[in-house]
Amino acid sequence: MSDDEIKYLFEPRTVAVIGASHVKGKIGYKVVENLVKGGYKGKVYPINPKGGNNFGLRYYKSVGDVGEPIDLAVITIPSKYVLDAVEDCGNAGVKFLVIITSGFAEVGNIEGERSIVEVAHRYGMRVLGPNVFGIYSAKSSMNATFGPDYVKKGNIAIVTQSGALGIAMIGKSAAENIGLSAIVSVGNKSDIQEAELLQYLATDVNTKAILMYIEGVKDGEKFIRELKNATRRKPVVIIKSGRSEMGAMAAASHTGSLATEDVIFDKIIRQFGALRAETIREAFNWCRFLSSAIPPEGENTLIVTNGGGLGVLAADACESHQVSLYKDMKRLTETFGDVVPSFGSPRNPVDLTGQATDEDYIKALNRALEADFIHSVLGLYCETALFSVDKTARMIERTYRNFVGRKPIAFSAFGGTMIKDAVNRLASLNVPVFEDVHDAVSCMGALYRYYRYRKDAEGVESPHSREELIKKIDLTAIRRVIKDALNEGRVHLTTPEVQSILDSLKIPRPQSRIARGIDEAVEAAEAIGYPVVMKIVSRDIIHKSDVGGVALGLDNKKEVIDAYQAIIRNCRKFRPESRIEGVEVSRMITGGAETIVGGRRDRTFGPIVMFGLGGIHVEVIKDVTFRHFPFSRREALRMIREIKGFPILMGVRGEGMKDISTLADVILKVGALVYNITEIKDMEINPLVVFEQSEGVIALDARIFLSDKGGAGA
Repeated sequence: MSDDEIKYLFEPRTVAVIGASHVKGKIGYKVVENLVKGGYKGKVYPINPKGGNNFGLRYYKSVGDVGEPIDLAVITIPSKYVLDAVEDCGNAGVKFLVIITSGFAEVGNIEGERSIVEVAHRYGMRVLGPNVFGIYSAKSSMNATFGPDYVKKGNIAIVTQSGALGIAMIGKSAAENIGLSAIVSVGNKSDIQEAELLQYLATDVNTKAILMYIEGVKDGEKFIRELKNATRRKPVVIIKSGRSEMGAMAAASHTGSLATEDVIFDKIIRQFGALRAETIREAFNWCRFLSSAIPPEGENTLIVTNGGGLGVLAADACESHQVSLYKDMKRLTETFGDVVPSFGSPRNPVDLTGQATDEDYIKALNRALEADFIHSVLGLYCETALFSVDKTARMIERTYRNFVGRKPIAFSAFGGTMIKDAVNRLASLNVPVFEDVHDAVSCMGALYRYYRYRKDAEGVESPHSREELIKKIDLTAIRRVIKDALNEGRVHLTTPEVQSILDSLKIPRPQSRIARGIDEAVEAAEAIGYPVVMKIVSRDIIHKSDVGGVALGLDNKKEVIDAYQAIIRNCRKFRPESRIEGVEVSRMITGGAETIVGGRRDRTFGPIVMFGLGGIHVEVIKDVTFRHFPFSRREALRMIREIKGFPILMGVRGEGMKDISTLADVILKVGALVYNITEIKDMEINPLVVFEQSEGVIALDARIFLSDKGGAGA
């Protein structure tokens, strides 16, 4: 949908209300009432078979009677009449339908919903809903909802999948003095989805921040494109429900079982600059703060407080929210030494103590404002006997006005009833002040995370580009292997096939042979050189170590013979009908750090890459991260740094730093594989052993699964 087309959803010149009731309390009545009371700038055409007049408007018996072009029709009639109404709207030349009516896919009436969309598209109409509360747009003063009649105008847009929550957000935003530029309910998302709404809101000059409540995404790759476009222009804050393991996708490999729907969603939206909030309060706080705060010029944050305990809490919160506190004691003492009492502290947090006056507090804040080495400020205030709440509130307001346009600042004020009243008064003046210090720090953290993303997104990729690396991959050979397997009706590649693909990717693996008997196993071991590893080769056995199909550190002929017999016996016991092609004998690799690199074609988001600490306990430890591919080498390096076990890769207990550069290459190669070969459903290399710098990596085991639908995801 182009910007010009979707414009008429938010800025219609004419609105028809199908089912406009004369009875107060009916949804059709409320929608017309809200349009009129809200001062909608266009023309309203209420549609009711009985005709009549209300709100100073003529009620038409049918949409066809209007006789003028209609940009938007809001449908509020019972579900059994909706399809006919859609047909009538099509004949009348309506552009957009907002279907408030419920009773469709959400209750199992999937066919009824599909029919509505098919008819709408036949006439070139687009559908918002069904099962929505409507749409509000400040630009056209259009409140086409059955929510509250008063919506405070402002610069924050809300897109919500929950209608009830959306209506509550209208009321809550007004109560919190948060102005809205738009609020849209997407409901069942039969046609128009979040991505298309983001497309409009990203370029809307009246919208400075976007808040989204999401329960699930249908077209993930389209959502990613529009999210990426939006976050490069303005902050996008997302609340998503459904974190439980019940939403995990069933898959055979580690990559699949670790890649729950919520985990992938979380990593991807962060990859493209969105801020994920845990609560509605947090989301509102972030949107309000980010819609007015300027970009910080640097990372140095200063805390000014009259309460040491509050300062300590803030410092702890800064670490959690990735806010960097300035630490140069010499410059801090030079700047704040004369406003801090001898028993206070000019270190950061700057503690003025409870004996400080209002003037001391404001003087310290102004020093922070003037200091060019301080880039953002957190002002914390504890109620004390020496402070005048009213006077301090006025000073905070004046100080904030001085800061606006120069540096980001957030305040926290803690105390009794008078403090609470002062906070409310300041908030009504759009001063970013919070009762809880964590809320203030959380907002500053969100600001920094967003602008770090913006700065990084505008950066230039290193000369060692992804494209140069991918050109070295033999995709033709890989496609040949995949085609042969699919032609045989197989979706699990054999060990030799996987090894062939690793070779085409130019990912090193140990020297190995496939032995189909004890004598061949001994011969292979002696040719390779002891110690060796032996693993079962069977298309029916995926997790080899779980069934006793692996033997490590074999140092002589007898151990090889015993291991061969034990492996075959264990696997036959586990699955008597399994097809055993032999036993792989390979060189025993010692040292290095075990990691896992995986890729999958996700059914919602498309090509996904996973990285983390590997080995047999990967599903227990779950120290992994995900990204949507394609991404840059810089993003691959960020994935590596992101896991909790990153210090292991940096070198611990006397070990040297690992070959992170080559590891990043492997991550990009796996991404390129699942991106270019759409038949690959799931793959992983586990463990991928990473040696010290310049010593490379080696893939000790790998598995690849194909889609039986020729590219359909898991």
